[in-house]
Amino acid sequence: MTDLIVISILAVVLGLAVGYIYKEKKSGAKCIGCPHSKTCASAKGGCCSCSCGERGKGES
Repeated sequence: MTDLIVISILAVVLGLAVGYIYKEKKSGAKCIGCPHSKTCASAKGGCCSCSCGERGKGES
């Protein structure tokens, strides 16, 4: 019974996260983690101070 509750909670959290990502991408956000993603220059193909259009140095 406990396993069922844990799986249900994880499924709800995962579903909410996917729904949020879908909603943000549909509304035009280029990078969801950036607070300026809809208004910064990267949304127009450029670069901004938050570097939401660039990959981090540690990422490959």
